[in-house]
Amino acid sequence: MATELDHTHSHGHDHHHSHDHAHDHASHSHAPQVSHENERRVFWAMLLTGGFMVAEVAGGLMSGSLALIADAGHMATDAASLLLAWFAFRLSRRPADGARSYGFYRAEILAAFVNGLAMIALVVWIAYEAVTRFFQPVEVLGGLMLAVAAAGLLVNIAAFALLHGGAGDNLNIKGAAVHVMGDLLGSLAAIAAAGIILWTGWMPIDPLLSLLVALLVLRSAWFITKQSAHILMEGTPSGLNLGEMRADLCGHIEGVEDVHHLHAWSLTQERPVVTLHARISEAADGDRVLRDINTRLAEVFSVSHATVQIERESCEGDCAPPAGTATAAH
Repeated sequence: MATELDHTHSHGHDHHHSHDHAHDHASHSHAPQVSHENERRVFWAMLLTGGFMVAEVAGGLMSGSLALIADAGHMATDAASLLLAWFAFRLSRRPADGARSYGFYRAEILAAFVNGLAMIALVVWIAYEAVTRFFQPVEVLGGLMLAVAAAGLLVNIAAFALLHGGAGDNLNIKGAAVHVMGDLLGSLAAIAAAGIILWTGWMPIDPLLSLLVALLVLRSAWFITKQSAHILMEGTPSGLNLGEMRADLCGHIEGVEDVHHLHAWSLTQERPVVTLHARISEAADGDRVLRDINTRLAEVFSVSHATVQIERESCEGDCAPPAGTATAAH
């Protein structure tokens, strides 16, 4: 329930403050509602990926195929990243405490960031090995390569289906799915390379297709890394324009004369958070304005968690919007 407190600040102005989250603080918790289904999907994808990775390492070494070795490297990284994602889900289920008032939401974002960096590093290694093999071709056993790649494709399809079915807007699941997609593309490239080697004997196709897969995976890995880094840096959520939000609240909420100290960030990709000061007229009902602001934020901007401070006099200091808030950060 919203409360109104009168505070007298050192600069001599009386302010009328209200803080509200649009729901009862007695029952409010920042603890995340992590989907057990997502957690289960990540766990089984981890077992599939890690289990087959051993076989693919052996097949790549025996056949001499860089495409298989690259895909095995993908799967090794994926097994570790899926383990990290699974651990992040387990950790994020822990409730908020005195030291972490928002709980462990950010464990998911941190896991996604680490996953993205790991994939970028792996892409660099694959590219280096591929370029080296153009100058120093290696004999590849096409038949063994084809059999291992085909089995790997089936495993990757199963793992990707598990993750894709639970992805939604969860950045951590998306990050894990990007890893498995890289494996799936790697298996397809290995199958194509094995077929060409068996048909023509042209060995450079192996590093060539490995390099192509690395470039495709790099694009997705960069997106995940950039998006998770933006959240970790408290960037404005994608799709939120603070200038528009300020103008909308001033134009649609009766009694609001000015909105300042407006800040927006994300706990996770799905949970934007907003804080703001609203200066209202002397005749305005603070409780009503508070309710209207929270309702407007939820209905128009899809922000369900906001901290609103109501003021009846101008605040001391610079209340102008911070530079760059007219356009939302992406």
